Amino acid sequence: MLLLLLLDREQFRVARSGFCKSATPEEEARCGWGQFKDKEKLSIHTLTGHSGKVLAAKFLGSAFLVTGSHDRTLKIWDLKNRSCTETKFAGSSCNDLVTTDSFSFISGHVDKKIRFWDVRTADCTANDIPLQGKITSLDLSKDGKFLLSCVRDDTINLLDLRQNRIVRTFRNDNFKVGCDWSRVAFSPSSSRIAAGSADGSVYIWNINGPLETVLKDPNGSGAAVTAVSWHPFSSTLASVDRAKKCTIWSNA
Repeated sequence: MLLLLLLDREQFRVARSGFCKSATPEEEARCGWGQFKDKEKLSIHTLTGHSGKVLAAKFLGSAFLVTGSHDRTLKIWDLKNRSCTETKFAGSSCNDLVTTDSFSFISGHVDKKIRFWDVRTADCTANDIPLQGKITSLDLSKDGKFLLSCVRDDTINLLDLRQNRIVRTFRNDNFKVGCDWSRVAFSPSSSRIAAGSADGSVYIWNINGPLETVLKDPNGSGAAVTAVSWHPFSSTLASVDRAKKCTIWSNA
């Protein structure tokens, strides 16, 4: 198994197998790797090349990676040679990206645009899709037909990639996007979506439009929820907030 570990600034690490190798004591403490000191650890490669923070990294097929940075570029990396093979100039800081196949990916940017790319061509492959605020994150449906975008105007947009247009917008008077990198996520079946709010709540919508539920820990800090992630085989949901707290929601 390969893992991607985003570091604080201009580099990221690629990790293979089950545990971590070459982590500093601080990294082990932060990520919980210290418990594996006496066991086999990961082989980690650090890939450096961006001049700004790396906000997104995804596998592009089995042999390549694509990364998005606040240096306004997207880079393609060869895993075997551990080197950058191509730099695409987006013209705007990238907050997130998704890959659709071994050649294509989609990026979301601070300039309020979604961009479409193909590694076989130099420029964007389709017209940009402009939204009404900074794009904080993207997520792709299980069948690859729909794209979610979380936007700083406190909305979540559902795009039909077959038509390249917005088909539904999710909003609520109390839902506020808490930061520029707030993450949205499809459920495993792609029938629901989840996103964290600035008040510490997690909002869950049915993909057909209605708000299903709002989750909030009565003993929580009230800090903005910055990311959510569904369990791949159940309705369990994890959320993390700016107070460095992770909450597990069963039967969300």
